Amino acid sequence: MNQLYWVALKSIWDKEINRFARIWVQTLVPPVITMTLYFIIFGNLIGSRIGLMHGFSYMQFIVPGLIMMAVITNAYANVSSSFFSAKFQRNIEELLVAPVPTHVIIWGYIGGGVARGVCVGILVTIVSLFFVPFHVHSWLMVALTLLLTAILFSLAGMLNAVFARTFDDISLIPTFVLTPLTYLGGVFYSLTLLPEFWQHVSKLNPIVYMISGFRYGFLGVSDVSLTLTISVLVAFILVFYLLVWRLIERGCGLRT
Repeated sequence: MNQLYWVALKSIWDKEINRFARIWVQTLVPPVITMTLYFIIFGNLIGSRIGLMHGFSYMQFIVPGLIMMAVITNAYANVSSSFFSAKFQRNIEELLVAPVPTHVIIWGYIGGGVARGVCVGILVTIVSLFFVPFHVHSWLMVALTLLLTAILFSLAGMLNAVFARTFDDISLIPTFVLTPLTYLGGVFYSLTLLPEFWQHVSKLNPIVYMISGFRYGFLGVSDVSLTLTISVLVAFILVFYLLVWRLIERGCGLRT
């Protein structure tokens, strides 16, 4: 039976990875071009006038945040669009009646989201090498934060897809929730530049912890404690996972 589950899991992984790899011009190239523009505009043009940030050039400071922003967006988009497409085309019903547990379905889609997020993250990192020297303070923190963040937003994308009724619903959360939280998550600035009140308000934004932890992995500087960063990520993953599992088990938004 375990062999059956593994075959099912690997099949979903293969399908999800082939899905975004087959149309790589639409899935992998656009975020790289977007991040390159950020590097040029904010890093070279504006960054040269800002000066040092925590002892690093402004370009070095924003690179980890831009990489994480690309990972968040693409992990989320991959799962939300893929899962909703399966629901819209009624393919999801084949998975629901298959003799595999809900956990296998969830991790199958998560695997695809993580794969796309990591691929885009690697490509953006390669592009950043043309602008700043490569510097890593802690490989462990880089890998751990990257993996946990990709898993979290893959789950968030699946949650969005479960509730979505039309393709328009897929774009609502990224536009009105995800993008504002990301831009206010410390990608382009340090929380220490904010007044004390707004520092406390900013810490209510979970993306602050992801970007801060990822930045520590690269530069060794962080606006929040690493223990709190990992705790927040794990807590959100558990909550989102249990919620997605419960909804799929009950067939909410999946069965008509």
